[in-house]
Amino acid sequence: MLTLKQIYDSPEQIVAGLEKKHFADAQATIERVMAIDAERKAAQQKKDAASAEMNKISKSIGALMAQGKKDEANAAKAQTGELKQAVATYEQEMDTKEQELTNLLLTIPNVPYAIVPEGASAEDNLAVVLGNWPNRPMADAIAKNGAVALRDWDSATDETIAAERIAQSEKLPHWELAKKYNLIDFDLGVKISGAGFPVYIGQGARLQRALINFFLAEANKAGYTEIMPPTVVNQASGYGTGQLPDKEGQMYHCEVDDLYLIPTAEVPVTNLYRDVIIDEDKLPIKNCAYTECFRREAGSYGKDVRGLNRLHEFSKIEIVRIDTPEHSDASHKEMLAHVEGLLKKLELPYRILRLSGGDMSFTAALCYDFEVYSEAQHRWLEVSSTSNFDTYQANRLKCRYRRNEDKKVTLCHTLNGSALALPRIVAALLENNQTEDGIRIPAALQPYFGDDMIR
Repeated sequence: MLTLKQIYDSPEQIVAGLEKKHFADAQATIERVMAIDAERKAAQQKKDAASAEMNKISKSIGALMAQGKKDEANAAKAQTGELKQAVATYEQEMDTKEQELTNLLLTIPNVPYAIVPEGASAEDNLAVVLGNWPNRPMADAIAKNGAVALRDWDSATDETIAAERIAQSEKLPHWELAKKYNLIDFDLGVKISGAGFPVYIGQGARLQRALINFFLAEANKAGYTEIMPPTVVNQASGYGTGQLPDKEGQMYHCEVDDLYLIPTAEVPVTNLYRDVIIDEDKLPIKNCAYTECFRREAGSYGKDVRGLNRLHEFSKIEIVRIDTPEHSDASHKEMLAHVEGLLKKLELPYRILRLSGGDMSFTAALCYDFEVYSEAQHRWLEVSSTSNFDTYQANRLKCRYRRNEDKKVTLCHTLNGSALALPRIVAALLENNQTEDGIRIPAALQPYFGDDMIR
């Protein structure tokens, strides 16, 4: 949630940032915020003035009684009674305006950093890194230009992609490989729960466990403390990290107990620090967590949801950082390097995208997506979003730190990223490593899987 100080300090910059995120009526909304705040302040001033007058008169009552001025004392008592009622009215008005202000602020997204590219959709995202890619033209395009907008991607690489598609025409998609090697049963998942809840079997289950253990081990090496949090959260936690209000209806809600299934471990792990003041010496805090994640994926349909491409329940390892404003940029870069390192070790072709304003999440100030290439589907699959939220989540959470220099308490920065989400990683591993003898397991994963092949 934006702070009032941010809005008052640079309203024009806030409006421009919200417009970059394509937030409707940015100017009118910010003006409404300041108007409600002015009304709240006016009620506060009236309440303070009435309280001061009431206290002044109350102090005079004893003196009037001592002087035998009973009628004047009784009149003073009546006046304090009227003032007390006025104070209560002003307090109620203040509370109403405070709630109205909070409700409005909750509808306003975070303001993107200046580095975020302009754009209305995913086509305006910038490809900034291309890794593990055997064909040089695409990598050279990025190296030459620094970043390539996805809307210009095909024009730069049509010839390369066309050649690859011809060479890869015999590749099987992961849902066929899963059936061939008895790794995943999608029909059983439909029987038990519904579409989007696959059942992993035998070597498929072992591959899931291998990836989970590999990702957690790598996070541990990078200094992340493992957390095992609940997978249901209350309303306060959902509001704290920005999943609530649930504008798109993506959260599974347990209505009887008013609890929510988590869409990502970001929610419970970041909420560990809700209403907490942290000593600066303890920052940055680095946590990781493996959880199941649950998303309704309302509105999803078509070829993009086949197989593991889009699920309602899936496994994911999340990395979360709490940091100072001065160090959060360095933290973000370290997180990006960590995720990139995982993809290098898994030997998967990947690209890193800096998201445009129109494609960013509601809460992020800066976000990079990692995508891996699917050799059978001939498309890129998102496997991680790594974001810096600046003080936006921290303000909702009241997550603060005490500075060493002057002991001042101020808002932290929060950051998180997937390291990594399993479904599309599994899809790419199966599709990109299929051979006549089976599916090759990358060397880095073999100690966790216990074999070099799926046969």
